[in-house]
Amino acid sequence: MLYIIGLGLADERDITVKGLEAVKSSERVYLESYTSILMVNKERLEEFYGKEVLIAHRETVESFSDDILKDADKVNISFLVVGDPFGATTHTDLVIRAHELGIEVKSIHNASIMNAVGATGLQLYSFGQTISVVFFTESWRPDSFYDRIKENSTLGLHTLCLLDIKVREQSIENMMRNRPIYEPPRYMTVNQAVDQLLEVEEKRKEKAYTEDTLAVGVSRLGSDDQVIKAGTLKQLLDVDFGEPLHSLVLVGHRIHLLEAEILRENAVDLEHLNLVLKRDYNVDK
Repeated sequence: MLYIIGLGLADERDITVKGLEAVKSSERVYLESYTSILMVNKERLEEFYGKEVLIAHRETVESFSDDILKDADKVNISFLVVGDPFGATTHTDLVIRAHELGIEVKSIHNASIMNAVGATGLQLYSFGQTISVVFFTESWRPDSFYDRIKENSTLGLHTLCLLDIKVREQSIENMMRNRPIYEPPRYMTVNQAVDQLLEVEEKRKEKAYTEDTLAVGVSRLGSDDQVIKAGTLKQLLDVDFGEPLHSLVLVGHRIHLLEAEILRENAVDLEHLNLVLKRDYNVDK
């Protein structure tokens, strides 16, 4: 059996009872390490699970999946994913490959940013398409996400923005020279994401959002020290959200009174937030 197990959002204790039982029954345990991160190291997982944990980098999963699946038709193998097993399409590819080899697959689900974002007080039913914001470079500043935000905005829906992480990435020079030298990990902050969003709006000028659009920045969601702050995009530029991981939500105009009340509780500046709610979102106390 191949088990694909969601670990939840924060630490070693977020695994489900069913997931922990599967891990303990497994011959090998892999931890996918490139689509997201936990807030603890693998040694904490090993101590809690009583099992050695093997790190599965992007190239391992995408190019050497047969190594992970080896003997999974005879013994149990666990593949651990931060959040929920299917938050990234890579894991669907692994399932397809397992099926091609006649290996039975069982998924064990858990909390992910896709549902835990409800902690912002914004109703999950009112979210539109989720988008990803990647790090800009000097020569590559993609803005394809803008059209998805605009579509959500037209319908009055909220937009969850997943922020880029760079783990085990090579520089162009090292990649060209085939040198196994990797850049230090980088995790996009809410501030960086907002800065890039505003740059794209300045270029596109289609008013999918503005610096006065209400947004909610979150960090380390699901942990004991999670941060949730609501304000305009301009205000969030200056908020310190601390350690990774960060995410951002753009608030849609079809906002409910209860959603507005939670935004007030998390406001960077309550007086200004009330002004924007009344002026731009037609929501008053």
